[in-house]
Amino acid sequence: MGRTLSRERDDDCTDLRTADRRRRRLPARRPAAGRRGAGARRAPVGLVLGAGRAAAVPCVGPGVAGRAGVVAAVAAGGGGRRRHRDGRRADRRRRRRARVSAGAARRRGAAAGRAAGRDRAADGGRARRRAGRSGRRGAGLRRGAARAGLGGGAGRHRRRRVPGQAAHRRALRRRRPVRRRGGRVRHRLHGPGRAVQVHRRAAPRRPAAAGARVPQPAARGGPGGRGRAGGGGRGGADDRRRRRAGVRCECAARDVGAALVHVVRVVQHRRAAGRAGRARAGGCAVNWLPLGDEDPFDRWTLPYGVFVVGGSAPRVGVAVGSWVLDLAPLAGDELFAQPSLNPFLAAGRPVWDAVRARLLSLVTDPRHRELVEPHLIPAADVELRLPFEVADYVDFYASQTHAENVGRLFRPDNPALPAAWRHLPIGYHGRAGTVVVSGTPIVRPSGLRRAGDSVEFGPSLRLDIEAEAGFVVGTPSALGAPVPVGAFEDHVFGMVLVNDWSARDIQAFEYVPLGPFLGKSFATSVSPWVVPLAALSHARVEPPPRSPAVADYLRDEEPWALDVSFEVEWNGTVVSRPPQRSLYWMPAQMLAHLTVNGASVRTGDLYASGTISGPRPGGSGCFLELTWNGAEPVQLTDGARRTFLEDGDTVTLRATAPGPAGSRQRLGEVTGTVAPSPSP
Repeated sequence: MGRTLSRERDDDCTDLRTADRRRRRLPARRPAAGRRGAGARRAPVGLVLGAGRAAAVPCVGPGVAGRAGVVAAVAAGGGGRRRHRDGRRADRRRRRRARVSAGAARRRGAAAGRAAGRDRAADGGRARRRAGRSGRRGAGLRRGAARAGLGGGAGRHRRRRVPGQAAHRRALRRRRPVRRRGGRVRHRLHGPGRAVQVHRRAAPRRPAAAGARVPQPAARGGPGGRGRAGGGGRGGADDRRRRRAGVRCECAARDVGAALVHVVRVVQHRRAAGRAGRARAGGCAVNWLPLGDEDPFDRWTLPYGVFVVGGSAPRVGVAVGSWVLDLAPLAGDELFAQPSLNPFLAAGRPVWDAVRARLLSLVTDPRHRELVEPHLIPAADVELRLPFEVADYVDFYASQTHAENVGRLFRPDNPALPAAWRHLPIGYHGRAGTVVVSGTPIVRPSGLRRAGDSVEFGPSLRLDIEAEAGFVVGTPSALGAPVPVGAFEDHVFGMVLVNDWSARDIQAFEYVPLGPFLGKSFATSVSPWVVPLAALSHARVEPPPRSPAVADYLRDEEPWALDVSFEVEWNGTVVSRPPQRSLYWMPAQMLAHLTVNGASVRTGDLYASGTISGPRPGGSGCFLELTWNGAEPVQLTDGARRTFLEDGDTVTLRATAPGPAGSRQRLGEVTGTVAPSPSP
């Protein structure tokens, strides 16, 4: 029975091809003899990409997607000999008869598929072999038809449902064959789908999203050339006549691999469009949060801090624009419902990077607007606290310009630089307990100072500031295990601005031979927002040349000089702009030297660069250098002349650094006002 049905189907298909070639005045093609053998032939299969894996499903023709294989339309219509006898009037009857029920199409499609498996030499055999090799090898015709629900053993095999298969079949149903020059068949989508990129097609005129493009081979013949649908070629007209006649056996059999590539490329194009949109969101091109030019932070910096609002408990937030994003309710994580950043700092680099990536998406992608808006608090309504619990504090002496100027002022008869200065980063231990947040009043310190030939006790008369960059340790190290230069990013979370207040007269009297003590330990102000190192990636520059060569443990593995520009404002007058990139020693080298003897670092440790100074007077980072120890007073905009700080004076340090796309990002500010010394 099966052999008889197969012969009838072969005769019908052969007559249809012969009739078509007669109408086109082409020489008739002899039907190829199928190979005979006991085993069933492998059905044409192809890969349909699903949810993360590939599944083998039968390749189907464009006119009968998902219903029949190869020549199912012909087998379903039956009576192929009658269709080409009556000319054009018979064409209309053939089209009506082609619209058979789905059940009849499946039954005849199974028989057609079995016959097609024996007829490898038929048109499209080469494409079927390519598709068969890309599918599951050894899949017999009967087994493949059963899995697709096409009959031929459907009762013994359950149909496999591949994720996304229904969407692909709907796309295939919409395709219509378009003949090109040389007899090859291509397909295009009806309706809005025509704009997508397909196999060997030119790029769309109006792509779904700017920048979304799947790389394509060059189209043969060029856009609108002969042989392309609508281009005036004879192949396109013949193909339209064949579609009107309902002759789809060749369309179903030829170029199955191209049809599958078409479906995959449609999916790739749409995914590429989504990726381009997400990329623009990550690059801050898609914005929903209104920001002004005068806002303290942009969408890229996203510094962390601790705040209080309305008498509530302190918790962690992120600054963006003129808002504070409350992370505790947004994330639903106790990690951010803490009075300090220390638990988050101890979580380590993978957590820091993951949280930052998520925050960048939240504040730039409009899809997250409804989620984020309820947790935005105006920055004017919050009270900022010290962002982290300071475990230890070390201050370095990393600026060569500052070190030389101080040497000339304090040790005029000796070399400006100490003998060890070019070999290692010199530093001293400060007081962690006197590190305060920006805005905290600074009480004028008292101590012993030299007055002529005598020594007297009293309030400092030469109170000064030092503009510095501070670095906050997140991941601790083990006691006895030095931290190499290359591990800097694994241990240091971010940067703060530091004003290391200094009493120069007390410092000058006490610092020999063990260094500063009371002249430095009374107060150190830090900015309330910690800028993560990831936000400074655009500010990294090459360090300055060093001579002599440094020790092996201090050799730079990566450039960590930072192109940060400071600004010093004294009672509303900007008096200097120190450049951080001029530092001789880098923060990674400071950490390596700090631990080279086996000393450990803890979460919350703070170490600072020391005074950042460039060429004077415009680059001085302290008033000692700016006024040359009081010999050159500074004229302020209010008419006052200053050498050192007086009671009621306010000093504000600000900093900026390069950001993405050539922008300039603000890194915050630290401010303090001098309060008078308490009465004895």
